[in-house]
Amino acid sequence: MTILNTLGRRALFTLDPESAHHLSILALKSGLLPSCRAAYDKNLAVQTAGLSFPNPIGLAAGYDKNGEVPGEILRLGFGFTEIGSVTPKPQAGNPKPRIFRLPANQGVINRLGFNNQGHQAVLKRLEKFENPHPGPIGINIGANKDSADRIADYTLGLNVFYDHADYLTINISSPNTPGLRGLQSRDSLGPLLDAVMAARNMQREAGKKHKPIFLKIAPDLTIGELEEIAEELNRHAMDGLIISNTTMARSSLRHEPDSNEAGGLSGKPLFERSTIVLAKMRKLVGPDMTLVGVGGIDCAETALEKICAGADILQLYTGFIYQGPGLVRSILKELSTLVARQGASSISQLRDRKLDEWAAKPIPAEADLEYPL
Repeated sequence: MTILNTLGRRALFTLDPESAHHLSILALKSGLLPSCRAAYDKNLAVQTAGLSFPNPIGLAAGYDKNGEVPGEILRLGFGFTEIGSVTPKPQAGNPKPRIFRLPANQGVINRLGFNNQGHQAVLKRLEKFENPHPGPIGINIGANKDSADRIADYTLGLNVFYDHADYLTINISSPNTPGLRGLQSRDSLGPLLDAVMAARNMQREAGKKHKPIFLKIAPDLTIGELEEIAEELNRHAMDGLIISNTTMARSSLRHEPDSNEAGGLSGKPLFERSTIVLAKMRKLVGPDMTLVGVGGIDCAETALEKICAGADILQLYTGFIYQGPGLVRSILKELSTLVARQGASSISQLRDRKLDEWAAKPIPAEADLEYPL
């Protein structure tokens, strides 16, 4: 699988990033990539938010935007996957080019802008998807760029996908839809969560199963903004929080040809900032809320560091771009060794071991934030 990974990566990197992405989806759909599930290790299984995860490593939203290959992704060894972001109406997103590889930094800048085929196209695929599946499947819900009522877009997404998701994510943190991140402010977040939780209550009153709802936030927030978000999450008894989306900051980048492009930065340069925010939010929301750590995970050591900083489960994406489909199996194999070396019988026992250390670090200054669309 290592040789296949290397050859596949070299071939894909001769293409522009968006063409390479579409080709990788086609390869999964066509069965050209063999399944490479890691051996099941009960010590890596996680129970959180009322869900069972066979391992803590998930694929973040952004890869399978239109719900084309969730089963194939799980067969690569991921413990869960997240479809989307999906908006009510199809939308093309921002003008191309809009994805830029930063190989010297092991990062990616994107300004895609919620390009997707819309609710109905994704719903039709999910209605045909066979159950049961080996790990949870989440649906990441977004709002259309031209929407007159973004809160209504989110409640509609919850209602459309409620029967087909193991959990739902409210994504208000993409930097590539103008004004979207404004929903993270307290005045906007409270009404949004009121509406979303009311929509879920109606689903449950109709006799349907409880589905966890997660909120996905940006890493570019001050401590005061994090405190306000935490208060709203606790007030609404939210199930979980995904930390974090891409960053607008560039202070951690080494210069290379595309490092000045506008958009959200992901990958290795995001690790420090997102992990600090993760730890600070764990302190603010307490021990019971599910936290999903995202940003810069590319090996077992960075994965374990996120868990030690307060994450229950994890998501990656940019590391998958650079290292290929064998990455998840490699991480899980090494995680099994690291957990055993720590003398733990479950990876969950290692959560928060470095929480105080990470939470004590300052969030990089807001002045570092640059490159708005």
